[in-house]
Amino acid sequence: MGLPFSFKILPAMVNARVEAVLSWFELLGSGRIDEALGLATADVVIDRSRSNAPWRGIDRGREAARAAYIDLTETLDGVRWEATETRPVGRDLVVAATRIAVKGPASGIQGVARGAWVTHFDGERVDEAVLHQSFPEALLAARRRALAEARLYFVCEAQPHGGDPGELLEAAIAGGVDVIQLREKAPRCAEELIAFADPFARAARERGALFFLNDEPDLVAACDADGVHVGQDDEPVSAARAAAGEAALVGLSTHSPEQFDAALSAVADGRPDQVSAGPVWETPTKPGRTAAGIGLVEHAARVAGPELPWFAIGGIDAENVGAVVAAGARRIVVVRAIRDADDPGGAARALRTALDDRAGG
Repeated sequence: MGLPFSFKILPAMVNARVEAVLSWFELLGSGRIDEALGLATADVVIDRSRSNAPWRGIDRGREAARAAYIDLTETLDGVRWEATETRPVGRDLVVAATRIAVKGPASGIQGVARGAWVTHFDGERVDEAVLHQSFPEALLAARRRALAEARLYFVCEAQPHGGDPGELLEAAIAGGVDVIQLREKAPRCAEELIAFADPFARAARERGALFFLNDEPDLVAACDADGVHVGQDDEPVSAARAAAGEAALVGLSTHSPEQFDAALSAVADGRPDQVSAGPVWETPTKPGRTAAGIGLVEHAARVAGPELPWFAIGGIDAENVGAVVAAGARRIVVVRAIRDADDPGGAARALRTALDDRAGG
């Protein structure tokens, strides 16, 4: 099974999607509904069910979307619609904060409403747009959606083999990596970590991946990360979430069935967005950590539902990934299997192909 073209996403493709979203709202704001719908698929879904305003509902297809837009503009005067902020998330999502100014036809009173949309792309066209009340709310929803769809997660130090990580990260993402993490275990000051995070953040934004920072929730915003990953001995998930910000993802390591079950049963802000289970096999990246074994993977697959993305981790490579998938894993985390490969992009491709083939695509 070959990888779909989207795994070879280039910065120009990400930028084109952002530009498409900006054009979408510019066209809507100037009343050019048909030109706007030309940027969407024929069966595009416009979901306004979360709106607190009277203009609510779900429109399926271009004709329904056109009718809803005409209904809005015919009951209000001077509709002006614009995107004020955008951010690409993962491979196929763009979040846009929007401002819509309207005037009541009878009262003449002007009003301004703000919201944010999560737009999903099928190729070059929008196939879904979901309205949220705020940009942070929409950004968190988009990040969770991208995380749910992720399969391959690559953890790397700031200077792999003593060099710049940029080329390695780009090759890994092009090969099929969905999530990258900066894990720098050497003592570093905040300024150093922020500087080290720059190539990670840039690769994630330009190539279409999520970016996690390890252990430093206070630096998530400064590092332009999508989230933070914490361990069992770090601060609790709820504290990490509060420090990282309302739109940030929080991942958690688990090393036993009991720890995995605790993460699964956690609620509200204490519930992680993602869990890793392992190490499946002993690995030098976690010295002194006893292997949890394939049994933890089997337990996680048995008890976890689809609402909590979880990744097997620890000593996984192209030779043994089949055993991990056979035990029930659909997502994996790797370090050495990509970082130390002669061809990192090819190594990522092989892992991703094995995951997709054995897990049913």
